[in-house]
Amino acid sequence: MEHQPPVSDRLVRTLQWVWLGGAFLLVGSIVLWIIGLIRAAWKLDDVLSASVGISLVAIPVFLVFIAVVFYVFWGIALHGRDRED
Repeated sequence: MEHQPPVSDRLVRTLQWVWLGGAFLLVGSIVLWIIGLIRAAWKLDDVLSASVGISLVAIPVFLVFIAVVFYVFWGIALHGRDRED
């Protein structure tokens, strides 16, 4: 069997930062989109109960998601430095 060349730590670290940045962009854009929907409902004199009800559930769910992603990333970053190869 052939041995695959080792992946560089710099590439792995870069991909981790890209993934974290992408997650922040995704969650940030979803939260801004939901806020825009609430503003549009307010501006059009629509029923706000549905918009506010959905946002009261959706926004905290996405914020918890980004908190978990950041927690995992931070744990990998801290424990990855302590690792001796």
